[in-house]
Amino acid sequence: MKLILFVSLPLYVLDQVTKWLVLRFISTDEFVPVIPGLFYLVQVHNTGAAFGMLKDNNVFFMILASAALVLLAIFAWRGAFVDTATRIGAALLASGIVGNLTDRILHGYVIDFLDVILPWYGHWPAFNIADSAICGAAVLFFISGFLGGEKAA
Repeated sequence: MKLILFVSLPLYVLDQVTKWLVLRFISTDEFVPVIPGLFYLVQVHNTGAAFGMLKDNNVFFMILASAALVLLAIFAWRGAFVDTATRIGAALLASGIVGNLTDRILHGYVIDFLDVILPWYGHWPAFNIADSAICGAAVLFFISGFLGGEKAA
């Protein structure tokens, strides 16, 4: 449980602080270059899921996020996260879900602000730190599922 809080809490705070800064300093029609031609800071309001799918379903995603948090807590309570990778994955997942759920409750949408243009792909949909944490969790769960990690002490 300590590991989950040690990872989740700072990520959640970082997610919320960066979103607050974006709302305060970047307008919705502005592209702030970090690495011109590759990486920009923007302000995008997402009422849907990943990549803007299922737009204008904020209430549905609030219910889904809440259910996911309850299931995550049940899995943690039952000892499903037995190795370091799955414990960190659970922490990343929790922080990502809570970060985006907070946005939906406070603003009615998720604030995305990281904008990447990949030379071989083109424009990647904007995302945020919470989204990155959720993707990181998926990668850790996937790797742990295939490698069957060792139990943590």
